[in-house]
Amino acid sequence: MTADHFEDTITTLIERIPFQIFKVELNTGEQVEIDHSRDIIVRDGRAVFLGPGGTLHLFDHESVNQVIVEPVGANV
Repeated sequence: MTADHFEDTITTLIERIPFQIFKVELNTGEQVEIDHSRDIIVRDGRAVFLGPGGTLHLFDHESVNQVIVEPVGANV
């Protein structure tokens, strides 16, 4: 994923109203659930996410396999 595409995608998702949870799947297979728009910062192709319990996740555009967005109204 290019840095620009990464930033555009994440920024679009965190600015949605109302906010909807989405996941970032890393190349390792780990999935990071972004559950709040104010807990993630994206800049220069990199992201910092503060997860529940203070868990810190650092990732960049090169380590992301895909961004997973559940359809509106999907049972999670």
